Amino acid sequence: MQLGTGLFTAQQRPDDDRDTADRYDELLAVTREIDAAGLDSAWVSEHHFAEDEYLAGTMPALGAMAAVSDDLEIGSCVALGPLYDPIRLAEDAATVDALADGRLTLGLAIGSNPREFDVFGVPREERAERLGDLVPFLRGAWSEGDLAYDSDFHDVPTDVSITPTPVDGDVPIMLGGAAKPAVRRAARIADGWCAPSSLSVEGVRKRVEDVRRVRDEAGLEDDFTIYVLQHGWVGDSREEAWETMKDGYLYIQRRYEEIFSGESVDELDDERKQELKEQAIFGTPEQVIEELEAYREALGDDVHVIFRTYHPGVGTEEMVECVHQLGDEVAPALR
Repeated sequence: MQLGTGLFTAQQRPDDDRDTADRYDELLAVTREIDAAGLDSAWVSEHHFAEDEYLAGTMPALGAMAAVSDDLEIGSCVALGPLYDPIRLAEDAATVDALADGRLTLGLAIGSNPREFDVFGVPREERAERLGDLVPFLRGAWSEGDLAYDSDFHDVPTDVSITPTPVDGDVPIMLGGAAKPAVRRAARIADGWCAPSSLSVEGVRKRVEDVRRVRDEAGLEDDFTIYVLQHGWVGDSREEAWETMKDGYLYIQRRYEEIFSGESVDELDDERKQELKEQAIFGTPEQVIEELEAYREALGDDVHVIFRTYHPGVGTEEMVECVHQLGDEVAPALR
């Protein structure tokens, strides 16, 4: 089992008086510590036009993270595929991959927020089809020679050669989403699938079964990575871990409800807060190990957990301490 962390969003909570540069300095400082702690990966997330400055520039952020790390897999979890110009995404991702010496994973999803689609001028009802079109476009763009792919949504000559090419000839593509069509899309055209944090262990297991069945039926034998996203924290006690992560975790969950619905959410109700607390994994290293082991039991050893410990406004020192507890105590027990 592999263990990574993130998702860097660089958001500014209302009680956080730091400026944008300070929050991006934090992103890089924590990335260095994730690498030093011996964890496997570090990730960013993407949204646009947010009052709290939710990270919008995935490729610039990943390029900076590549420059301050040596061994980490770095990636987007996730970038909003339908909103991108495909040539620019192909170029930028290959550039980041070069800066990272082949350590980039490009995570993509269809997106949801109505305002993002409206402002980018992309019909929201086309989002699934656009993502399905984007992946083979990227494969073609990263291959040697001409593009040789005729996009359904972008008027690009098929005889154009797009550079640079990735370090290993390709950038692994991971797709997110919990619905059956999203899971099966990932199984058919991607190199990995990421289970969202809202899914139970059993929910993940059922979808992984479906992934494997789809790939077997299609005769697909290439490597395929199962990623599991889960919010959490490691501390000296279960109570201390929850108190440390709580405000940042519940803040970002409230913001997600606004992003996904496109409507304002002033406060999460008590029932939702309790549900979110029950979904998260937090406590001492031993308690976190025990809960993460459930994924190994359900899915096998070949799973990559993205343990989301970046909760806006928690504090840089606190995040660094948590990262090192993950690296020193949790990761060795899972490998």
